[in-house]
Parts: sequence; C-alpha cells; structure tokens
Amino acid sequence: MFNEFQKEIIVIVAIVVVIVIFYFILKRNSSSQTPIEKSEKNKIPEIVIEEKVEVVPEIKEEVYEEPLSEIPVYGTEEGEFVLTSPISEDVLEESTDRRKSDKTISKRSVPGHGKITKQNFSEFAGERILVAEDNIINQKVLLGLLAGSGIDIVLANDGQEALDILENDTNFLMILMDAHMPRVDGFEATRIIRSNPKYDHIVVVALSGDTASDDIQKMKNAGMSEQLEKPLRMESLYNIIYAYSGKETQKDEYIEATMTKILDTDRGLQTCGGDKEFYREILVEFMSDYGNSSDILGEFLRANNMHAADAYLLDIIGVAENIGAHPLGEVASNMKIAFGDTHEQSYFSIFDQYKKQHYRLMEEIKAYL
Repeated sequence: MFNEFQKEIIVIVAIVVVIVIFYFILKRNSSSQTPIEKSEKNKIPEIVIEEKVEVVPEIKEEVYEEPLSEIPVYGTEEGEFVLTSPISEDVLEESTDRRKSDKTISKRSVPGHGKITKQNFSEFAGERILVAEDNIINQKVLLGLLAGSGIDIVLANDGQEALDILENDTNFLMILMDAHMPRVDGFEATRIIRSNPKYDHIVVVALSGDTASDDIQKMKNAGMSEQLEKPLRMESLYNIIYAYSGKETQKDEYIEATMTKILDTDRGLQTCGGDKEFYREILVEFMSDYGNSSDILGEFLRANNMHAADAYLLDIIGVAENIGAHPLGEVASNMKIAFGDTHEQSYFSIFDQYKKQHYRLMEEIKAYL
C-alpha cells in the first residue's frame, strides 16, 4: 500500500514539474518579443480598399479675348452686370425711334363751347380714326355722326381685325376700342398695341358702358388712355377728338381772346360809379358768396338737380357782369342753355370750362385786392 502511495506522489510531482517547465518556456518567448511586435500582434487588422483614379488628360481650349473696353456693359439688376456684344445699328435705330414716339402723343385742354353739332366735326377734317366695334348699330351711329366731316373712319369688327389693319397701316390719330368683342377683346388688343413701339403715337380710347371705378381702372391698366361711355354722346366724342388733334380751330382763337383778361376792372369800376373802395367791397363780397361756386354747381349736377343749378347760374351771370367778369358770365350762360340738351348732356364739358374760368377769376381778384 505504501508503494502505491509513493507512485501517486511521484506522478503528481512529475505533473507539477511539467507545468512549471511549460510556464517558464512561455515566459521566455514572451519576453523576447519587442513592444511593436506585441502591439501588432494584438492589433485588429484593417481592410484597405484601393481606389483607382482615372487621370484625364487636360485639354486646353483656345479662347478669343476681346478687350473689355470695347464691349458694352449693361446692368440687369443692382450689383449685376452682363457683358454683351456691341449693339447693332438696327437695334439702336429702333430704340431711338421708340424714345421719339413716346413723346408724340400730346393732349390739350378743351375750351368752353356751346352745343356741338355734326358740323363742328369738320374742324378735324383729314384726321384718321380706327373704330374697333362689333355692334353694327354702333358702327352706323359713329359713321352717321362723322359723315361729311372729312374724318377718315376705318372699321374693324373685333380686336383681331384692328391688329391686322395696324400691321399694314399705322397712320391713325386714335383708336376707338370697344372693350367687349369676340375673338380678341378690347383689353387684349390694347395690351398688344401698347407693347409695340410702332403704335406709340396712337391714343386708344375705350368704348364701354362700364362706368364703375374698377372697370375704368381695368381699362387704364390695359393701356386705354380715355373712355367714352355708351350710349355715345356727340359732345363727348368732340371733346376727345379735340383733346388729341393738333388742328387749330375757331375755339382756340376764342379761348385765347377771352382768357387774356378774366376781370375787366374798368368795366367793374364803371358799374360802381368810379368808387374804388366800393368796387373792392363788391369783389370781397363776391369771393365770400361765390368763391366755392364750382363745388356747389358740381353737387347740383351730380344730384341731377337742374332746377337749383339753373337758378344758381342766373345769380352768377348777373353778379359776374357787375364786377366785370364777362368771360365767367358767358360760360355760365352757355351752361344754362345746355341744360335743355338732356340727351347729350353737353353741360358737363362746359362745367369743366367754368371751373377753369372761375379759378383764374379768383386769382385775378386776389391780385387786384
């Protein structure tokens, strides 16, 4: 039994010795490695992907460089400029013509006048008017009003016909443009006309029964300079043609003569017996009582209170003659006569002249006092 115990002890010792020897062998191998080899041994291997870059040979492009001093520079927006090639003579000529044509339309004020008849339109003989109107009856009314006047009328049945006519003929004083027409209406036709510099010398007048402020603004936005209300009045048509026609008429001579002296102080003094102080008192009284007569008359006309307007004008006529303001009294007399014309309502244009005469009279009275 003792022998068996000895055998077990020898086996255990042998195992321990083997383990100790193996330990020292591992320790020696570990101590013989460098620090770099140890770190490389413990380092996680990296996967490297090689990227192939294709080298494209550089191509040199020959560019013609023109001196900047010879190239015009134009600004498109603030801080931004674009180099462009020199402008051709044709473009320069077109832009110059457009600048000139922008100044070709001129408008003059309409002087006071009495009732307008067909004969008055002969003052504009030789003028040419393009009428774009799709209603046959309205065409005949216009032709009837201007028949025998010497005004050349060219008719178009819609906006497209008007544009076609203008392509070959631009010699017109104005275009009477119906707002509502088939194919191309008056608004679109006017926008096209206003976008073309060839037609800058032609004034476009709207023909429409729309009188609301937003409708009138829509016409102006399209490029229509004036508006003639339907049904057409002879007085209004005359005033529009007069305003844009450059022809001299008898009305021009009349207004020049009457407006050179609004207040005849010699005549006023004669009425007052030569008493200057008394005359001054009357002038002060007139300014107090009738200084706002234009506003009062305007209210009467807008309210269609013709009876009150007639009575008020009668007072003005008498007082104007007493102070030596004959031109104002004459305009007031013409307005009273025009009240009988309820269809044409020509008194509205005479009222405009009254306001001008009244304003100048007030200025002359102030200067005299």
